Amino acid sequence: MKFLEQYRSPSDLPSRIPVFPLLGAITLPRTTLPLNVFEPRYLAMVDDVLRGERIIGIIQPTGDGGTTGSPTSRSAPLQAVGCAARLSAFQEQSDGRLLITLTGICRFDVVGDVTTRELYRTLDVAYERFADDLVASLGAEEVPRSELLSVLQRYLDARHLKPDWEAIEQSENEDLVNGLAIAGPFAPPEKQALLEAATLADRAAALIALAEMDLAGSAAKPGSRLQ
Repeated sequence: MKFLEQYRSPSDLPSRIPVFPLLGAITLPRTTLPLNVFEPRYLAMVDDVLRGERIIGIIQPTGDGGTTGSPTSRSAPLQAVGCAARLSAFQEQSDGRLLITLTGICRFDVVGDVTTRELYRTLDVAYERFADDLVASLGAEEVPRSELLSVLQRYLDARHLKPDWEAIEQSENEDLVNGLAIAGPFAPPEKQALLEAATLADRAAALIALAEMDLAGSAAKPGSRLQ
């Protein structure tokens, strides 16, 4: 991902960015997030972003996880932390939709809302607390890889899923941990906790704990989704 090399410090990123609030969706540095864009406000946002710095913030709305998708209100409360991503690919569809791919760059703290005339939401953000996100694989050697793979295997076996283990075993620690955090079937609050984990090792530990809790709950409740 050579296009990410231009972002070496927080000052290389815009402090005011359009955001896509989406419950249950997160992105992390150097991971990709595909999105199907069809709402007029977000189609307009993509058009504007393509003419500018190509940066979009992904952030979850707050709430109990009882709804999905993006809130309709521009004043809906948001989480305090999101992640800036670069619009790295897009494809126009015949029905007017856009299929886009976002590549995560750096997490941010929300500073405040910005009043604009646009249909979509814009935030002032600060990246300084997450400057280490700009260093690829920082702390990857501290990830408890064997423990993570062990609990992952038990978790997937319980769900009767057969992943591509060869690809998993060949993946780098950063790709493995962040990929699981994004793709895992976790509730929005759990996704947010994974996003906000201070280090890669902390995120791996959180993944292990979440999987262990799910497995323990399954064992205690016959007929649950992991049986």
